[in-house]
Amino acid sequence: MTSPTTAPRRARTARPKLDAIAAAAVELAREALLEVTEPGQVGEHLRVEASGERLATHVFDCTMPGYRGWSWVVVLTRASRAKAATVAETALLPGEDAILAPEWEPWSERLKPSDVGADDLLPYREQDERLEQGYEATGDEDADRVALWELGLGRPRVLSPEGRSEAAERWLEGDFGPRQTSGRGRRGTVAANCTSCGFFTQLSGSLRREFGVCTNEWSPADGRVVHLNFGCGAHSETGQQGDDPEIPRSSGVIVDELDVEVEKAPADDAPAPQNGRAPQDPAADVAEGTSAGVAESTSAVAVEGASTPLTEVPEADSPQDEAPGADA
Repeated sequence: MTSPTTAPRRARTARPKLDAIAAAAVELAREALLEVTEPGQVGEHLRVEASGERLATHVFDCTMPGYRGWSWVVVLTRASRAKAATVAETALLPGEDAILAPEWEPWSERLKPSDVGADDLLPYREQDERLEQGYEATGDEDADRVALWELGLGRPRVLSPEGRSEAAERWLEGDFGPRQTSGRGRRGTVAANCTSCGFFTQLSGSLRREFGVCTNEWSPADGRVVHLNFGCGAHSETGQQGDDPEIPRSSGVIVDELDVEVEKAPADDAPAPQNGRAPQDPAADVAEGTSAGVAESTSAVAVEGASTPLTEVPEADSPQDEAPGADA
């Protein structure tokens, strides 16, 4: 015969009872707060809670500016068989709606590169994975000169492969990383990269295979490290195939002598006919000579204001202009 199994009973945790003497000592709790605060920082009494055996916690509203949702608390206790309560501690505690500072983090994790200015001093890091031991002088003048330029001779530490890799990844993901080229001018593309730009200056060392410095003052990347596949509208070779190339501005004055202005005299002032025919209009002679190919008519043009009177040159070999009886 098997005996029935029963589950073990859980021990009940008795809730502490609110001590009546400690709960009634509201003024004692307020006086304790007024001793450690400035005037006007303690508000009304909110509630009282039982914190333990003969322990009562009084909660007051906090009226300090910038501490919305915080509360003042005063813990009162009463000794066994005592007739009065005493103050155990005071504190300022946040509530559910309180504004709290973020969780504490070490400065090395909290500080960002954008937070550091040119005059800020960073602490020394003895173990930095981005750096490695520098190179010492060997005594050979030629070898030391090359090491000074290429390898960093004279510096305690130089850039390590990991440091170069981090810098390259950071520059690739930056604003001056690679961009796609397109001859159609699609959005987000450029016509040419920095590899063919005359303003591109390569870096020294192993990073020169991918990066350089822009030296064009009209480029948004002026003075910045750019990738070989970066590009912008200030490229040195762009705009050559445009429909409207830039026309150089002329430094001299252009005089147009092709147009002739003609002023006709009034009809009342017209001179009388001479030798049986009307006088020729100088401007008309110029026009007629131009159309008929007669160069001699240009001499009939008078200069305004000249003292020499206008003389008419007869046209030779013109049968229609000969007077009657010329052969007699």
